[in-house]
Amino acid sequence: GGHSLLATRLVARVRTAFGVELGVRTLFDTPTVAGLAQQVGGAGAARTALVPAQRPETVPLSFAQARLWFLHRLEGPSPTYNMPLALRLTGHVDIPALEAALADVVARHESLRTVFPEVDGVPQQRILPVREARPQLTVTPVDASELDTALATAARHTFDLETQIPVRAHLFTTGPDTHILVIMVHHIAADGWSLRPLWRDVSTAYRARCAGREPEWAELPVQYADYTLWQRDLLGDIEDPSSQIAAQVEYWKQTLAGLPDRIALPTDRPYPPTASYEGDTISFAWPADLHTRLEDLARQSGTSLFMVIHAALAALLSRMGGGEDIAVGSPIAGRTDQALDDLVGFFVNTLVLRTGTSGDPTFRQLLHHVRERSLDAYAHQDVPFEHLVETLNPVRSLAHQPLFQVMLAWQNTAAESDYGMPGLEVRPHLLTTGTARMDLLFSMAETRASHGVSGVVEFRSDIFDRSTVASLVDRLERLLDAVATDPDRRIGTIDLLEPAERERLLVDWNTTPGPDTRGEAVSIPELFARQVERVPEATAVVFGDRTLTYAELDAASNRLARLLIAEGAGPERIIALALPRSIDMIVAVLAVLKTGAAYLPIDPEHPAQRVEFMLHDAAPTVVVSVSALRDAIEGLGVPVLELDHVETRRQVTDRDTAPLSITDGVQPSDPLNPAYVIYTSGSTGTPKAVVMSSGAVVNLLR
Repeated sequence: GGHSLLATRLVARVRTAFGVELGVRTLFDTPTVAGLAQQVGGAGAARTALVPAQRPETVPLSFAQARLWFLHRLEGPSPTYNMPLALRLTGHVDIPALEAALADVVARHESLRTVFPEVDGVPQQRILPVREARPQLTVTPVDASELDTALATAARHTFDLETQIPVRAHLFTTGPDTHILVIMVHHIAADGWSLRPLWRDVSTAYRARCAGREPEWAELPVQYADYTLWQRDLLGDIEDPSSQIAAQVEYWKQTLAGLPDRIALPTDRPYPPTASYEGDTISFAWPADLHTRLEDLARQSGTSLFMVIHAALAALLSRMGGGEDIAVGSPIAGRTDQALDDLVGFFVNTLVLRTGTSGDPTFRQLLHHVRERSLDAYAHQDVPFEHLVETLNPVRSLAHQPLFQVMLAWQNTAAESDYGMPGLEVRPHLLTTGTARMDLLFSMAETRASHGVSGVVEFRSDIFDRSTVASLVDRLERLLDAVATDPDRRIGTIDLLEPAERERLLVDWNTTPGPDTRGEAVSIPELFARQVERVPEATAVVFGDRTLTYAELDAASNRLARLLIAEGAGPERIIALALPRSIDMIVAVLAVLKTGAAYLPIDPEHPAQRVEFMLHDAAPTVVVSVSALRDAIEGLGVPVLELDHVETRRQVTDRDTAPLSITDGVQPSDPLNPAYVIYTSGSTGTPKAVVMSSGAVVNLLR
């Protein structure tokens, strides 16, 4: 049941207890108490511990904060990085006590009363005194029918990070004892882990204020500003090649070299020039049986459940057209010191996990690959994502995020929170901001109550439809079910289609019904004659500055057909056409079909040996050509009719333009008579003739 966050916390506790430094990989490689004890004995000295720091006059932003501040300035205030904590409260709410409790929590956590002014072009943290940072609780009575709209509006509040504290609260009351409390925090001041200590402290303070006293809680060992200064001191100067951070940067430069700018996702619309960041969400839940089997697979393979899900997601994206080089972003808690466990702040970093799927590996092989890449990434997790982007300098686009466009977040925050408050029944309420930071963000968690896996997919609504994202979730579950049963299957053999989809693909979409032609043996010339009758003056052929109407094309092909019949053309005969691309080529094709014969196209640019073979093999009655191609055709033992020869022109001109009849020597045709003969490329050594019947061509056209 282990995962990277538990491993990171255990590493921090070992560091505190024994004064040694272990890596997360060590725990995955030796996942027993005895094995770990041996590793502790030979480990190196622990790194500098996090303790309260001497505050300089100007406190810089943490690396993670710096990127969000930059995005805030680039895009302007927006709800994209809002983090709503919404709770349904049933019972009597003591509003003054709740207001006081919120103020207590903001006083306790400096990150919640920090603003980010820019001084001489450089942002800094300015921690407001408690008296200047009292949060406002807005209480709004609202009709139940209007609650969703009111909540959506609250979730889309925009913070001015330079002047406003990054937290606000809103209590919506739909009845005497029914309320929704929304605590909105900007991501620059908190992360997913932070919501747990945030609400625990609100609950503790509310309980105390309801009793008429101040909350009694242990003083926090450090504040966020201490972490910021410690982080910069620990990692060193990025420009110093001997620093810890520089060594980690070098790892990422090698690992992500040649990464594609963007993976091809099955979007419903092209990417707009600039992402709107408008988004939507889809919730899902997987059954306990699947959860249990996936846990078993993780345990057998020495991986975590997150790694199993990640490998499956990479396989799915590859199968859906994403290529064989799949980059997925993954947030990592970043709380690498025990002193940070109960602190509200933005510690999370983003790792780029690159997975190769070439060679159609088995899922077990892919999972091993994901394990190794993930453990290496955890060992180099301190490089701020924003610095990684600057260093790698990928092609920038306002249409999508750099380095990766799909994120997988595993919400493994130790235990489900206790939302209890005196006199109130408290339940979490799902609230979204209507935005999307990524093209796709899969956020998952293990559900203890049902022993299953539940999750939410946040997606960009400017490029995806809900139905497409829902199908991706279904396919991911189907893929996981298959690999949990047989992890040694190759990922390319896993069936991603449900029965209804297979029916739609193989039957519904593959049905090509045409008119019911039973009992009607119609020919290509008859179909053409009907078109001439419908639109005789409509343009039929264009070549250069020449055009023919349907009536003119009919007349010209009738003349030539009569001449070809005189040359021996008719059903089961072949007439070769060695003509350049031209109106004459179209007239000749139609004329041959009107005689009942089949035409054989000859490309004059083909090698002489191939042309000779085709004429010998097909034994055409005559070759229709032009004088310019005489050298390529003459001497091959087949009569040649040159259309531009004076005598041929005279004979054609003298012929009747009226439709052909039996008196012209036209013999009755059959749908099984050949319409044309075409030769294969000859990849096996010798070209082979393919004969297409007239009835088959009519069926195709219809």
